[in-house]
Amino acid sequence: MSGTNWNTKLYVDSGIHSGAVTTTNSINGKQMEDDDWGHSTTTHNVAADVEYRMTRTQKIRTSMFSDTDDELLMPSMQFEPATQSNLHCLPGPSPMLKNSMGNILDYQDDVDLTIRAIPEFIKLLGDENQVVVSQAAQMVHQLSRKETAWHSMMESPQLVAALVHTLQTTTDIDTARYTAGTLHNLSHHHKGLLAIFKAGGIPVLVKSLSSPVEPVVFYAITTLHNLLLHQEGSKMAMRLSGALQKMVTLLNRTNVKFLAITTDCLQILAYGNQESKLLILASGGPQALVHIMKSFRYEKLLWTTSRVLKVLSVCNSNKQAIVNCGGVQAVALHLDHPSMRLVQNCLWTLRNLSDVATKEENVDLLLKRLVELLNCNDYNVTTCAAGILSNLTCNNSNNKLTVFQMGGIEALVSTLKYVSDHDEIAEPIVCALRHLTSRHNEANMAQDSIRINNCLPMVATFLEPPPRWPLIKADIGFIRNLALRKDNLAPLRELGTIQQLLQLLFQAHQDASRHTLGTMSQAHRDGIRMEDIVEGCTGALQILARDPQNRAEIATPDAIPILVQLLYYNSESVQRVATGLLCELSQDPNTALAIEQEEAMGILSELIRSRNEGVATYAAAVLFRISDDKPQDYNRLSSEINSRLMGNLVSEDGNNPMDDPRGSNFSFSPASDQGCNTFHSVPGFGQDALVLEPVLEQATAEYAAQSSAELRPHTQHVNIDTMLPVDSNQLAWFDTDL
Repeated sequence: MSGTNWNTKLYVDSGIHSGAVTTTNSINGKQMEDDDWGHSTTTHNVAADVEYRMTRTQKIRTSMFSDTDDELLMPSMQFEPATQSNLHCLPGPSPMLKNSMGNILDYQDDVDLTIRAIPEFIKLLGDENQVVVSQAAQMVHQLSRKETAWHSMMESPQLVAALVHTLQTTTDIDTARYTAGTLHNLSHHHKGLLAIFKAGGIPVLVKSLSSPVEPVVFYAITTLHNLLLHQEGSKMAMRLSGALQKMVTLLNRTNVKFLAITTDCLQILAYGNQESKLLILASGGPQALVHIMKSFRYEKLLWTTSRVLKVLSVCNSNKQAIVNCGGVQAVALHLDHPSMRLVQNCLWTLRNLSDVATKEENVDLLLKRLVELLNCNDYNVTTCAAGILSNLTCNNSNNKLTVFQMGGIEALVSTLKYVSDHDEIAEPIVCALRHLTSRHNEANMAQDSIRINNCLPMVATFLEPPPRWPLIKADIGFIRNLALRKDNLAPLRELGTIQQLLQLLFQAHQDASRHTLGTMSQAHRDGIRMEDIVEGCTGALQILARDPQNRAEIATPDAIPILVQLLYYNSESVQRVATGLLCELSQDPNTALAIEQEEAMGILSELIRSRNEGVATYAAAVLFRISDDKPQDYNRLSSEINSRLMGNLVSEDGNNPMDDPRGSNFSFSPASDQGCNTFHSVPGFGQDALVLEPVLEQATAEYAAQSSAELRPHTQHVNIDTMLPVDSNQLAWFDTDL
């Protein structure tokens, strides 16, 4: 529609603009045209020369008012059809008003004519005779299609109010259609939107969404869409009027253009408003939206629907509902679409959904497509693909294996080399690599693949200052997994990761100590709890300490006091990794002595009574090694340690392990990189040494069973080396409209 000069205020991001023409598509997809909505043609009377000499005011009076000279009225009234219409049978100004419309349309550039006609229109719209009202509504609608008439009509709040009132009260189909069409035409200009809003038009238009007349519903939804785009205050008014519920019920229609406008309205109303998201959920919105994604191919509809799903996917309740009704698979169908804006919206939606979709099945094609998208040049696409892979491989061994077999390690490493300076991409990539290198059938090969693809130097680089805490947290867990592979221990040490981990541990512990020691509830950096950094660094050092050279590098005079201080934390997770690391380090007699000199005996004696079996058993092991070959005054403590260890040891067949024929020639030692238990002859540890390893295995298995439902040991004794921390999602998503 020409003549509007406010396009600079359009809602550019929407991409949906309600048409200004009155020839509309019906909701069932068939084109509908309004009968008799064209221009009227004025019949020239026989006294054309007299009319030509009339002034403009005289023409208006002649056309509209009954007190005009009868001679001037006769030419237009003398040719009556054999059967008169209802309009001609009506008394009063209605017949003259019809003629006046012809004059006004002939003088369409004359705004003054429209201004003078408006009071009569208002009067007729309030007439008790519904036929008069219907004819007046038709005339006003016809006039509203004229550009020059808009301004005058919008400047009359009384006329707009009369139109709103007529739409609200009429039971006549034609009257409702003409009135809704007029409001639709007025809604294409800012003044018209303001007039509709002030006249209370929103509740009436929302009510019209339930009309059985398809054009009325179409006019109502497009007018509401224009109000949402350009009129301040419309969102709240629509929410209060129940628009969300009405719009969700309209999603079962089949007209793709109508659905595109409706879904765009839902997106605008739901964006940033939690209550609206819950209302959409309660009305069955997720199921209807997922059905659209599965059933239609119209790009604009798919795009607007994906935008609604993207907004809903940050709401936990909606997120789970979308996943439950097959939303992940439905959205994934369009990742190959040529429309890049649709692909990006689908990726944002999948990223938001992926943290609750870790157990979804039939996602192999999605995983394959995500691996391919890692090589995309678009920053947003790569970020989303990496984030989705990270979440879908979290605690899902099948997905880990699938991604690994599809070349996911190589693709992630290749992408990481190009985006290492961009934490937004590097962090989810490192998280995905961390997941792929643990707890699946080919984890060992994945750990080797990292080294073979020359990724270890980059892994060490991420630990360097200045600290980027979200990325560092992911990288620490990644290093811990890599250290499980014996061939990676020496390269990691040579790259300086041990010293870097110690420095991060000291810094995180110092930051946490500035707050209340033991709680650390307020110790955060970039949204990362320092307690998590302390736990992660200590756990990684525990695995690295299995190598004798690494133990010597870890057990520095600065490190031992810090590790002993970690025993005082109220966090059982920190206590477990701290006692585990001290247990590894205490294999060296000098280190065991250094631990004792830090007055660790008291806290270790308390920890052997811990409710956490892992903490208790590690503490008992450290005390055992410290007390070995001590004078007789250690007998009481030694008996308590043995009592604790023996109390925790229950063999599968009920036999006492102390009866094992291997006797005292076996002692606890670190397991091999393959996860097999090994016993070595080490003189000087005494007969009780045999107790340590199976007890540590059992305690670790019990701890793992408590901390993760995913870990289900199939035997009584589970090797300590295979007990890895549960995969954790580093990503938290919010409303995003990129």
